[in-house]
Amino acid sequence: MRHGRSAALAVAGALALTACGGSGGDDNSGAAASGKPRIKLVINGGLGDKSFFDSAYEGLKKAEKDLGYELKVVELGSDRTKWEPGFEDAAAADDYDILAAGTFEVTDYIGELAPQYPDKKFWLFDAPVDYTGKNGTCSNKCENVYSVTFKQNEGGYLAGFLAEKLVAGKSLKGAESLKKVGVMPGVKIPVIDDFVVGFKAGFKDAGGKNSDVLVQYVGGDKPFGDPAKGKEISTAMYGQGAALVWPVAGLSGLGTFESAVSAGRYTFGVDSDQYQTLTDQAQKNTVVTSILKNVGNALYKAAQDDKKDSLKYGAVDTVGLADDAVGYVNDDHFKELVPQKTRTALQQAADKVKSGSVTVPSAL
Repeated sequence: MRHGRSAALAVAGALALTACGGSGGDDNSGAAASGKPRIKLVINGGLGDKSFFDSAYEGLKKAEKDLGYELKVVELGSDRTKWEPGFEDAAAADDYDILAAGTFEVTDYIGELAPQYPDKKFWLFDAPVDYTGKNGTCSNKCENVYSVTFKQNEGGYLAGFLAEKLVAGKSLKGAESLKKVGVMPGVKIPVIDDFVVGFKAGFKDAGGKNSDVLVQYVGGDKPFGDPAKGKEISTAMYGQGAALVWPVAGLSGLGTFESAVSAGRYTFGVDSDQYQTLTDQAQKNTVVTSILKNVGNALYKAAQDDKKDSLKYGAVDTVGLADDAVGYVNDDHFKELVPQKTRTALQQAADKVKSGSVTVPSAL
């Protein structure tokens, strides 16, 4: 969910360059001697967001377990000045066969590095490199780069549709009199606005008014890494009468769950199943469902296809609801909070998007 190299973003996480994961250590010869394909996940931030990067990590860990890969993780931390040299060092080291990275913030790094290492493979998730080479990168047209992007607007559509059905049906205990809902994006860039555009479309199609959708961006130096500001914004939204708030802001969203507990209101999770990833039970109970961007699923599938030599390099793959790349959590907790009639209507809305009978507007 963190995107836009041009934006002044900083992702909370480890402040120093560290490595962890399946392969571990600095002995490059061990991984090479094993004969296993080696994946290096380079994160412009850190693990622990309980959503986007954690999803990517889990998908690659599953590939390590199920498919025989070896995984190394490099966390570059929140200091943006360390990202470019960090990527350069990661690419120069001969301890990987595939270098995986994500978000719009790193597209130029990958576009510049991939031609320098034509014998290596690069996976870029949630953003494409410029395969035309017109922006000065991808001098080899990035023929060794696989990019995958997501139709997050479709997930946003389901979030908005469900939110309106819940408030219109007075289904949320303790918030029955409230009609407003909130969306808290990290920063105003197209891929994040795609969530918001989809949300508003779904809310309207369910019978709501967009004037009842409160939107406030986290912004600042740490739009995806500032839980305190996320809590402040969410508290203000609940104070304005929001029955629930959907944070689309990485670590900043953790403040929303704290705020929801204090206000006695509700939330939606994002990217990962945050009912499962949150550890505080009171915060978990505020999560009606999570709108999934299944980054991990997409990377696992890429690993499967690469093992079969069928992954398409030099091109971008775009996946959405029809590919199980976005969706929502439909578990027992969801069923406890959401009436059957609403669950049925939501599934019908999802089916219409999958079939193409409903086209969700996009900010991209």
